[in-house]
Amino acid sequence: MPHTSPFGTWASPITLDRLVENAVGLSFPMATGRHVYWTEARPEEGGRNALVRTAIVDGGRGKDFDIGSGKELGTEPEEVIPPGFSARSTVYEYGGLCAAVWPDPSNGDVVCFSNFSDQRVYKVVPGEAPVPITPPPPSPRAWRYAGPVFTRDGGHLIVVRERHGDPDVPSGVENDVVVLPTDGADVSSVLLSGRDFYSHLALSPDGRRLCWVTWDHPRMPWDGTELWEGELDIERGRVIDARRVAGGPSESVTQPKYAPDGTLHYVSDRTGWWNLYAVSPDGTEDRALAPMEAELGVPDFVVGTSSYALMRDGGVLATWRQSGLSYVGLLPRGAGTFHQLDTGLTYVSELRGAHDGSAAVAVVGSGSQPPSVVRFALGADSGSRPTIEVLRRSRDDVVDPGHLSTAEPIDFPVEGGNVAHALYYAPTNRDFRAPEGELPPLIVNVHGGPTSAAVPVLNYATQFWTSRGFALVDVNYGGSSGYGRAYRERLRGSWGIVDLHDCVAAARHLVSVGRADGRRLLIHGGSAGGYTALCAAAFSDAFAAAASYYGIADLVAFAEKTHKFESHYTDSLLGPWPEAADVYRSRSPVRHMEALRTPLIVFQGLEDAIVPPEQAEMMVAALRANGVPHAYVAYEGEQHGFRKAENVRRTAEAELYFYGRILGFSPADDLEPVEIV
Repeated sequence: MPHTSPFGTWASPITLDRLVENAVGLSFPMATGRHVYWTEARPEEGGRNALVRTAIVDGGRGKDFDIGSGKELGTEPEEVIPPGFSARSTVYEYGGLCAAVWPDPSNGDVVCFSNFSDQRVYKVVPGEAPVPITPPPPSPRAWRYAGPVFTRDGGHLIVVRERHGDPDVPSGVENDVVVLPTDGADVSSVLLSGRDFYSHLALSPDGRRLCWVTWDHPRMPWDGTELWEGELDIERGRVIDARRVAGGPSESVTQPKYAPDGTLHYVSDRTGWWNLYAVSPDGTEDRALAPMEAELGVPDFVVGTSSYALMRDGGVLATWRQSGLSYVGLLPRGAGTFHQLDTGLTYVSELRGAHDGSAAVAVVGSGSQPPSVVRFALGADSGSRPTIEVLRRSRDDVVDPGHLSTAEPIDFPVEGGNVAHALYYAPTNRDFRAPEGELPPLIVNVHGGPTSAAVPVLNYATQFWTSRGFALVDVNYGGSSGYGRAYRERLRGSWGIVDLHDCVAAARHLVSVGRADGRRLLIHGGSAGGYTALCAAAFSDAFAAAASYYGIADLVAFAEKTHKFESHYTDSLLGPWPEAADVYRSRSPVRHMEALRTPLIVFQGLEDAIVPPEQAEMMVAALRANGVPHAYVAYEGEQHGFRKAENVRRTAEAELYFYGRILGFSPADDLEPVEIV
């Protein structure tokens, strides 16, 4: 029989160590005909991003995959780059696709990747030592590269470049597109320049046409971008006869790709939804392939996102989001609608096709399955159902389902007659039950972005709380992606208002239906989510305590000092800077501390270039001056997000200890105290 114990005091099998032990973050899968590559963020290696691959073979390794008809295939993954190297780009600070593979039919694959420590591009043949093909930068990480694409013969690499410290550029940062010889010769050529940002480079199958996405301040890529195409003259290092294919100030175009016959595909939200389009090779026809009220695109915070794969027979395999869930479907050549596949997946990202169009790869998961790299193996034509082959799981030690809480999508009313969305996780632990009549404390989780979205996939960071007796709600407040452009634009001019109101509304809705204790409401979030948590502490009395991970405290300082990519982001969220300076001041939590009474714990990376540590330190100083109970935990060597195992553990430990002290309960864990002043 389950033990009776108050919510928050339950003993959980998801220990602090288990948060990071034998766990990796999976991203950017790529496929050739013979191998699948991906990057692994490894907390236990100091946050290093390993680049690994597996060979595709018949047969399996004896492990079942219980999503749909999946089965586990492939050899044991092998490392492509040795220890001491980390595959990670910092272009636009958030980085993105940092590697490319050229399948050499005679000598095996050739890989080029950006190395985190110096941001140089290296070439490596698996089994050999990496060799740099870009010169040393004038200062550490001053020259950066992302979104690489090999030319057809493998002799050159086309890549987005970012140069810091340029005295002739107002921001000190210049972005362009360059072509690099892969033999290491120091003779790069600038193919494209003059625009603020570039992304999504793609080459036609014959290697003669290059396409790219570009945009300028003050727009963000989900506001308005342009898709361009031109003839590539690789010998002279130039693009000629460039033309704009699609896009504009109020149309977000993304993810261009060429089909085997040369047809250019792309994703656009011109109808209010990111849908798939195709342009004929002669440019005379531009048509929607499968219109629907669903999102094939995602906000391009990083370079090289991908939501679909083009098959060699002309079909398309794609993923889209609808009502908070991910789906996968096939669009056979000539069909007008996607055939949705019954996979059991609720989370699908980074779906890319193999070089030869024979398969696709992605990172997928569900409420009971952690993120995994999978390969969609297609039959003779794209009208047949693919087989799902698991190549790597982010963790193999999934706890018993009796300790796991599954996401429940909920809708709830918010101000202005609107409806907002969230994922609710009930406290779940088969070994415990709460005393009769007790309601659980509720954690409101605020995602970052703020244009990102909460997704329903097994995440130990969530289960850590629910298995201890907390309820948790992941709020997709107005401004979140996945619900169409109109929903995204609810946040225009209203950041700090709509997001906060929707988070408070989610909490109060759950209290009203008897699923949370209104006296024990908590809120936490990172980055933009940290800003909303700080707003909750400063502008609302709904919460008993709050936690901010690298959150923005002062919008004025953020506008004056943040990095190039986001330096005009607040123009749409708040108003143009400095004309709307009064709005920035009025919505900055640190400037309204006189009425603050909400206890707060603040976490910060001391190398964060997106939200510098001064932001956290200003908030802590104001809390101290106002006599509000608070704690401050800062980490050397961490940037925007915590990657080291010891810091991931310490963050969860300190936050749980803080909540126990503030709410007056004793967690079952043996916790190292955090200083509360």
